[in-house]
Amino acid sequence: MSSGVNTRELILEILLQIEEEGEHSHIAIRNALSKYQFLPKQERSFITRVCEGTLEYRIYIDYVIDSFSKVSVNKMKPQIREILRSGVYQLKFMDSVPDSAVCNEAVKLAQRKGFYNLKPFVNGVLRTIARELKNLELPSREENEVRYLSVKYSMPEYLVNKWIDAYGVKTTEKILEDFLTERPLTVRCRMHRASKKAIVTSLRSQGVTVEQAPYLPYALKISDYNHILTLDVFLQGQILVQDVSSMMVAEAASPKKGDYIIDMCAAPGGKSIHVADKMGDYGNVDARDVSQYKADLIEENIQRTGVINVEAKVQDATIYDPDSEEKADIVIADVPCSGYGVIGKKPEIKYRATPQKQEEIVMLQRKILDKAAKYVKPDGTLIFSTCTIAREENEENVLWFLKNYPYRLESLDPYLPEELHCKSTKLGYLQLLPGIHKTDGFFIARFRRK
Repeated sequence: MSSGVNTRELILEILLQIEEEGEHSHIAIRNALSKYQFLPKQERSFITRVCEGTLEYRIYIDYVIDSFSKVSVNKMKPQIREILRSGVYQLKFMDSVPDSAVCNEAVKLAQRKGFYNLKPFVNGVLRTIARELKNLELPSREENEVRYLSVKYSMPEYLVNKWIDAYGVKTTEKILEDFLTERPLTVRCRMHRASKKAIVTSLRSQGVTVEQAPYLPYALKISDYNHILTLDVFLQGQILVQDVSSMMVAEAASPKKGDYIIDMCAAPGGKSIHVADKMGDYGNVDARDVSQYKADLIEENIQRTGVINVEAKVQDATIYDPDSEEKADIVIADVPCSGYGVIGKKPEIKYRATPQKQEEIVMLQRKILDKAAKYVKPDGTLIFSTCTIAREENEENVLWFLKNYPYRLESLDPYLPEELHCKSTKLGYLQLLPGIHKTDGFFIARFRRK
């Protein structure tokens, strides 16, 4: 390759890091690309696309390999498995790469990695798949609907079952489909810093494609840019990267000028800065998180945006802070969660989900909510949110909280856009579902302390 870096070898390294070492996909890809900053844009986007795609479609890809290989995927050596997986992804989803090139490069890579005697195997499996893939049928929907949906949308059967129980087959299929849909990045315009018109004009002058995002007037979707750090409005703190669903938290919190707000799990600080922006330069936001690393992420955003009423602090949300007792007008508890709502952005989440992890995360959330409950002033507000679509973490936690603490739910209708109003928002909570709503999966509840 022109750059002297073997692109496919780099892809293999990234996939092994995610698969064998449990690294997060976006971090593994980012680290590799920043190590080789001189790579041309085309190679960078090829690496990103093959890594993300191979991961996203892994269950479908394994079904394909197992249909044509004498050795099943889970019995293969890790390197050979990832070479075949990324090969199948290219054969199926990337018309720009000729089949012969996919097969040849895979064979060369196997040899480079010392698997000389497995070259015929890699070659045979990929060439058969290239030839026969168009005739391969999915598992029968009539015989086993869950297996069919699992293979078609590359989602573990455990999660397919869970969502069918909660939302029914039709909604589940919409959710699954949405997770595999490409979507542009969403940003929040900081309208007191610059008008939306000025922000859009600046972005377009740098060649960025800009569209209005759903639900909120100050949210935009942006695409066709090389790196966010090249955008003037980002560097000047006029926009912040944030999903529309998470912007709803500040809407639901609806702070008044001069409020004291505690954001308990605040990194990287998007919600803290949003509520601060809503108060103008008044009031105070205590943006806390568990480690120095996370506090630094918040601090970085504070510096770039020049917001003056947010302070980053290291504070573990599960440990009681007596100084905060009954001090806050608003507490935001955007708690750690299973993350099922953002599988479209972080596909490895789906392969790491287990019932045991589900139980552990609910216990952690309750520990944090227990502390949050004590920090709110009488008649103050508690906003509870997650980026998941699991009932145990959302509606069931709301019921548990109401039973154990002196709080009541309060309608979200006065704070949210009308098109999101429904039976549950009137009661005080909202479950956003991918494919049903035009956002990530997200949950918000608004409590008032008695």
